[in-house]
Amino acid sequence: MFGIGMPELVLILIIGLVVFGPGKLPEVGKAIGKSLNEFKKATSGITGSDEQVNVTKVETKAEPTKSETVKSEPTKPEVK
Repeated sequence: MFGIGMPELVLILIIGLVVFGPGKLPEVGKAIGKSLNEFKKATSGITGSDEQVNVTKVETKAEPTKSETVKSEPTKPEVK
């Protein structure tokens, strides 16, 4: 995937254990998992999944009726 093997993964976990401590590490992992899940749901809506996309109806104004239009008189040509 990203070229992360077992030694790199162990190193990342050890650094995380040192930085966050053994008590906070499960909470951090849970928060990262929730964030990735929400990100996946949001991006699936962008890619065009019919389940996630909410289509709203856009109302357009109809053409004016004859009674709403203003009738203009034809202009008369000027006579010189």
